[in-house]
Amino acid sequence: MKIYFDHEKLNVYQVALQFNGWVGDLLATVEAKAAAKDQLDRAATSIPLNFAEGNGKFSRRDRARFFDIARGSALEAAASLDVLVSRKVITQAQVDPAKEQLVRIVNMLMGLLKGLGYSFESGTAAVREGTDSLLSFEQEQEQEKE
Repeated sequence: MKIYFDHEKLNVYQVALQFNGWVGDLLATVEAKAAAKDQLDRAATSIPLNFAEGNGKFSRRDRARFFDIARGSALEAAASLDVLVSRKVITQAQVDPAKEQLVRIVNMLMGLLKGLGYSFESGTAAVREGTDSLLSFEQEQEQEKE
């Protein structure tokens, strides 16, 4: 994939696109009409869209807000998968690799939020003054190797 925008360089965006590809393949095989199926599609789509929009914001507060929305969408996608499993529309074995991707996405978004000075301590999230730190895909790969 040729890189046109900064968000395309980031690992979390790449993993979110991979997850969306998996969701598309899964939904193509699911014939049952279930609200959770539609919700999964919307939540999965929301992850990279909100991340990309947030990455384009100039203020830390705006950037953090969109990253947090993307994180919430990842959690919603995980819950949608759980509902589909509980209704026996799909199996747990189908879901496990996708949930591992979602854990990775959530962890990366949490790291980016912390790097933006997002505070989780008080029960209310607030952006503190700090340094803007967004790692490129290559930088993240190097850190994972260490």
